[in-house]
Amino acid sequence: MIKAGVLGATGMVGQRFIELLNDHPWFELSALAASERSAGKEYGDVAKWRLDTDIPVEINGLEVVLPDPKYVDADIVFSALPSDVAKEVEPKFAEAGCIVASNAAAYRMEEDVPLLIPEVNADHLELVDRQKKNRGWDGFIVTNPNCTTIMMTLTLKPLAEFGIESVTIATMQAISGAGYSGVPSMAIVDNLVPFISGEEPKVETEPLKLLGAYDGSRIVDADFTISASCHRVAVIDGHTESIWVKMKDNPSPEEVKDAFSNFKGSIESPTAPDAPIMVRDELDRPQPRLDRGKGDGMSVTVGRIRKSRLEDQIMYIAVGHNTIRGAAGASVLNAELMVDRGYLHK
Repeated sequence: MIKAGVLGATGMVGQRFIELLNDHPWFELSALAASERSAGKEYGDVAKWRLDTDIPVEINGLEVVLPDPKYVDADIVFSALPSDVAKEVEPKFAEAGCIVASNAAAYRMEEDVPLLIPEVNADHLELVDRQKKNRGWDGFIVTNPNCTTIMMTLTLKPLAEFGIESVTIATMQAISGAGYSGVPSMAIVDNLVPFISGEEPKVETEPLKLLGAYDGSRIVDADFTISASCHRVAVIDGHTESIWVKMKDNPSPEEVKDAFSNFKGSIESPTAPDAPIMVRDELDRPQPRLDRGKGDGMSVTVGRIRKSRLEDQIMYIAVGHNTIRGAAGASVLNAELMVDRGYLHK
C-alpha cells in the first residue's frame, strides 16, 4: 500500500479526499494535516461539517498534524491547501522526496509542472522529469485544473479532431466551490452572483495548456480562444456549464454526440469512470441534482447538443461534480495515473 497524507484535511475538499482515499485499494491514509488551529487535536473534533457520506470513526480519532514533512509520514500527499499556503508548503514536500498531488492553483501554470486530466493529456506527466532536474527535488508536484476547467476540457478533448477555433462558456457554479463559509446564505438565497473572483482567467487559460502539445521539453498551448463568464448559483454541489464551440470542420450535432459517446479514458483504475462523458437525450437534462453523481461523481454529463444560429457553432450543456471530479477525485485520478505510469510504486 502507498502511504497517503492529506494537507488541508479539515476543509471541504480535504474531506472529499478522505472519503475517496478511505478503503482505497492502492492508498492508505497515514496522515491528516491542517493549520495550527487544528494541529494536535483529533480530526473529528475539528472537522465540524460533514459530507453526504460520514467520515469513518477510525479517521475521526486520528490526530491532526501540521502540514510539514517533519510530521507527515507519506509517500504522496494530496493537497487541498489554499493557494497562498500551497505556494510555500508544497515545495517543502517535493524537496523532501514526497510526491504532491495538488488541487491548488499555485503551480498549475508553471512551465515544468504538469497540469493533468488523465483522459486528456496523460503524456504531460513526463514533465516531472524536467521539474525534478530544474528544481533539484527528489519528489515533484503534479496539479489538477480548476473545477470548471475540468468539466469543459473533458468535453473539448473529443471535439479537438474537428479543429476547435473558439469557445464561449457561461457557468452556473455551485456554492460548495467557494468552501463551507465562502458564500453567506443571505447573499445567495433567492439570488445569483454574476462574478467569482479569479475564476474566469483560469477557465480561459488552463484548457490551452491541457490541450496543448508536449514537445519533449515544454507544452505548446493549443491555438484557440476561450471567453468565459462565471456565476455562482444556489446549488450545493454540481457545476452547470453552457458551452458554445466553433470548429473548422463544422460538425453536425449527431457527429458531436458520437464523439462524446465514443470518448474513453486512457487509464483503468479504481477512480476512473467507465464513461468520462455521458450523453443525455432528454430536453431538460443534464441537471446538477440528477446528474452530478454519475460515474460516482467522476463523469461529466452533457445534453442539449444542438446547432447555434450564430457562426455555425455547436451548443451544449455540461454538468459535473465540482468537489469530486472537479477537485479531490481529479487529484486521486492523477495519482492513479502516476502508479500506472511507474512514477509511484505500490
